[in-house]
Amino acid sequence: MKSIEIMDTTLRDGEQMQNVSYTTEEKLAISKILLTEVKVDRLELTSARASTGEKFFVEKVTKWAEEAGYINALEILSFVDKTKSIDWAISVGIKRINLLTKGSKKHCENQLGKNLKEHLHDIYETINYAIQKNIEVNVYLEDFSNGIKDSPDYVFEMIDNLIKLPIKRIMLPDTLGIFNPFETYDYVKLLVEKYPHVHFDFHPHNDYGLGVANALAAAKAGAKGIHVTVNGMGERAGNASLDEVVVGLKDFFGFKTGICEKELYKASKMVEMFSGQRVANNKPIYGANVFTQTAGIHADGDKKGNLYANKLVPERFGRVREYALGKLSGKASLEMNLKKLGIELDEEKKKILLDKIIELGDKKKVVTIEDLPYIIDDIFEMPQEVSFKLIHCVINTTYNLKPFSAVKCSYNNEVMDAYAYGDGGYDAFMNALKQILQRFNITIPNLVDYVVTIPPGGKTDALVQTTIYWELKDENNKVEHIVTRGLNPDQIIAAIEATIRMINQILLRKKK
Repeated sequence: MKSIEIMDTTLRDGEQMQNVSYTTEEKLAISKILLTEVKVDRLELTSARASTGEKFFVEKVTKWAEEAGYINALEILSFVDKTKSIDWAISVGIKRINLLTKGSKKHCENQLGKNLKEHLHDIYETINYAIQKNIEVNVYLEDFSNGIKDSPDYVFEMIDNLIKLPIKRIMLPDTLGIFNPFETYDYVKLLVEKYPHVHFDFHPHNDYGLGVANALAAAKAGAKGIHVTVNGMGERAGNASLDEVVVGLKDFFGFKTGICEKELYKASKMVEMFSGQRVANNKPIYGANVFTQTAGIHADGDKKGNLYANKLVPERFGRVREYALGKLSGKASLEMNLKKLGIELDEEKKKILLDKIIELGDKKKVVTIEDLPYIIDDIFEMPQEVSFKLIHCVINTTYNLKPFSAVKCSYNNEVMDAYAYGDGGYDAFMNALKQILQRFNITIPNLVDYVVTIPPGGKTDALVQTTIYWELKDENNKVEHIVTRGLNPDQIIAAIEATIRMINQILLRKKK
């Protein structure tokens, strides 16, 4: 298998996404997971001479990286400013720079107001100073895609001069995302064949939605490194997404990377949380729905020998296959979910239950595996397998006063109540509920995400669906994820319904 480098620029190019800004602690956490768990080859952290906060962050990362053995994987973007960027890099402990030069005649003449000879003179001075200071240099050819199209002689002369210098890599950015995969392949291959001993990286942007396709085309053409970001973060339409590029390189072209695929989802969720930019449910690899079969015929095919499976099996990424319950569900989907819960029903009851699920789906009600025991109880009046109940709950929220909650619950016919303050109505409820759960010796999972969905239209009496994602560790320290939903015109009550369902789901699993 051919090897190819993966350079992640989530913290530099990715942070150029509108309304995205990370704290120093968040950036350090992202750096650590990308280098130690996902195992990217290189990490571009920031731009030289950025803010005071950026300098503090880079100093913290380089200090950690020196101790952990990752210092040579760190890079920063720097500029053709002779000594300034180099001195900044030295001051923060960075040993490699990615020098931003002009890769098109138009940029060189119109933005810098210089000809190529003058620009090269400045580049020589900057690189020579870097080498004197033992700083390794890669070179970006900014606007390369326009340059190779409109002024190829300029690009060739630029490279002819750069390869005389002690640089490590020449990096080819599709700065405005204007390439299609066929052009990418042709132009990268042209350079690879013309300069066979040069290490070329390709840096795609996603303006036409072709970032990943262009990255794969560049690799096929002979590029030795590809630049990516987690979740495709970046300016305008973003960059090529780390997970999609890595998986495509492996599955379509047999490229070997050092990436640990099972850690990709974890990194995605961390960046999603810190950035506040949610990943689309249908996004390949990371999306919440990508390993969920909705059509009944697909579930039936899986049951009869994985007839609808491909190389993208969920276990490959530390996830599991799920089967949606709704108006498109079939018998096989229902059976898969019942089996997961350990519930057995005869054929007649399965048909009645499936009809009810389809009816709820027609009404746009989301049905989850956690809802099944409740629906079954409601339809067949089966004895409840769990007995944790919310009897009463009062939440008092007043302007300029801390919210207060009084909660009364029962478990195995024993009643307990509790009172607590909180930073919000739901927080006050949870603080009171935790007192009761501790007394009943019921495990409290971590709340990892909280999503509120309100139907379009803006009516004050609209039903609110609250979806809460929980993380629970069993006695073997294995992490299990639970998703529960509540539906109510009152957002807090919807969240409370989802929470009570979570408790009963935990008790039900424990009993099974």
